[in-house]
Parts: sequence; C-alpha cells; structure tokens
Amino acid sequence: MKTLRSLESLLLVLLLSPLSAHWAAAEQPAKGATKTLDLGKDVNLEVVYIPPGKFNMGSTASEKKWATGIEGGAQAGTVREEYEGEPRPMQVGKGFWMGRTEVTLGQFRRFVEESGYVTDAEKPGGMTQVFDHEWDRYYLSSKVRHPWKSMDDKSWRDPGFGIPMKDSYPVVCVSYQDMKAFCRWLTERERKAGQLPVDMEVRLPTEAEWAYSCRGGSQKSHYFWWGNDLMEGKGRLNISAVDFLPGRDMIWPLANAPWSDGFAYLSPVDHYGEKGRNGFGLADMCGGVWEFVLDHFDPKGGHEETHYEDKELSVSRPVCRGGNYFDVPGNARCAVRLGIASVSYSDSRDGFRICLGVPRHSISVK
Repeated sequence: MKTLRSLESLLLVLLLSPLSAHWAAAEQPAKGATKTLDLGKDVNLEVVYIPPGKFNMGSTASEKKWATGIEGGAQAGTVREEYEGEPRPMQVGKGFWMGRTEVTLGQFRRFVEESGYVTDAEKPGGMTQVFDHEWDRYYLSSKVRHPWKSMDDKSWRDPGFGIPMKDSYPVVCVSYQDMKAFCRWLTERERKAGQLPVDMEVRLPTEAEWAYSCRGGSQKSHYFWWGNDLMEGKGRLNISAVDFLPGRDMIWPLANAPWSDGFAYLSPVDHYGEKGRNGFGLADMCGGVWEFVLDHFDPKGGHEETHYEDKELSVSRPVCRGGNYFDVPGNARCAVRLGIASVSYSDSRDGFRICLGVPRHSISVK
C-alpha cells in the first residue's frame, strides 16, 4: 500500500510539474515582466507584473486646491474631492499581474462571441449613459444641462459616439457585473488551458491594487503618475483638451488641457506608447476611461484591504478610478475616485482593466 501511494504521489507530481514549474519560475518575476493571455482567434491580452510595495492613498490639501482651481478645473464647493481622503500610507503585500491597458472592444467582443453573454445594457429594460448629440452647452446661467443621456438602444456594440468604432478602443458601456463576467470567463479559459493554478484568478483589481499601480511605484503623493505638472502630461493621456467634437467647430467647454491629444472621445489603448506608460509600464492609468475596481465605495476614502458593503462580501456601489476622456485635468488624477450608482449601471465613459492575482470574492447586489 505504501508503494502504491508513493507511485500515486509521483504520478501527480509529474502531471502537475509543467504548470507548477511554469508558475514556480514566475513566483518572483522582475518588475515589468509580462505574460500574454490567449483569448482565442488571434486575440491576446497582455498583463504586466506588479511587485509588492508601499504607496500613499489619498491627496493633500494643496492637491485638492489645485484640482478645483483654474488649471484643474474641477467644480469647487462639492464633496467630490473629500472622497479621496488625506494621504495615508498603505501596502500591497502580494505581487500581481495587471492588464497593460484597459480591456479593448476587440477583447470584449471575443468574450461575447465565445460565451454568448448578454450585457446589462442589452437586456430587456436595460439602459446605458451616452453622449447627447443634441447637447450644445451647459446653460450655466439657468438650468444646467449635461451632455449625457440614458438610452435603451445603445451598448458596448454602439456607444453612441457617432464615429466608427475600432477594436483597439477601450470597451465602454459595460457594467460591474459585465466586467466580472468577462473575468470569470477568462479565468475558466486559462484554467482549462492549464495556464492558471487554482490559487490565482482573473478579476478586477482591488482599489488598493489599482491606486498602487496607478502611481507606478512612487511613494509620493503626486497629482499624476509623472508628477504634479500638468504640462508634463502632453503626449501622455487622453482628457478634455483642444480637440473639436466630431462634426462641430467646438471643443468640450470648461477647463481643458492646453494642447490637442488627438481625440475628442476615446483614444486607442496605449496610443501614446512609452511616454504614456507609468513606472510599472501600465498605459492610460490617468484619463482614457474610468476604470472599475472590485471594492464597494466608501465616501470616506479607499481601503488597504478589499472593502465590502457588509459581512456577506457584497458590493452594490462599485468604485471607479482615474478619470476619462471627457474629464477636466483636476478629475483625471491618481487619487480621483467616485462611487457608481449600481452594479448594473453602464456609461460610455466607463471601462475596466483586469488583474491576475489571488482570489478576492465579492457578491454583486443590484
């Protein structure tokens, strides 16, 4: 019996050795090491290794003042900047892999083609927030009119921009639940292919993982991942800048970056190349599209450990980070964070990037 058990143990080691050796060799990869996840039909997704480390969550009083000043342009007198909290040291204790870019339209389409998934916006009664092409200005002297409206015939397939969509654009108009479904699909796909051990999964990053990753390894409370000077952001990010709206002779009003970034709406992921990547090699961490994280929103600030709504590990109001293509400079900083209305809410300014790391469990609650 002892001999038989020894043989069984040896057989198990031999069967698992390729996968175990693959990940054992990657236990301590170098910062910036990459892996390519195969989504099938020549569609890939690149992830970058982020080592453990320390960082500061939150923003200083001077940063909040800049954000709501002339150059930052964020609306003063609201509680929005309070959500960031004061600077406080935090630590990410385990390394993980983060998507080099946000998930693209082409990558999400591949998921839908293989799984048959239907997004929240496409379901009966579903809605998504998109650009209102009838919008002309804010009418700030009377009733404020915003350039967004909910529509029931728009989705990730057609976000309503009125321009041809490219597979290289970040996918938008997807909800927290849709994002988690994508992550579950990719986890199962990688496991079936023998490329993922049971103690790792594809998921949304926690808020701490995202905030740490955004700063690119810096422990300083900079406004942006490159520093505090907005002008050094030229050629690095996609935000509200000097770009005409398609079919119009006007740009987004309110504060703008004083240059053209080339796009009034979405830019292709990693469009700015090496200059648009932070110290970890991650692209588009500021601006582009809002990126959802796993945590439930706490208006007092982000947490080091994954934050849930209750002991059942539920999330009914997800957190989004980093700003988007429409945002003024003050709303596209590393520390910016907002709470989303629900786990089924979607918007043409919202997207996500994946994390490959230890499992974190959460329950979505509508």
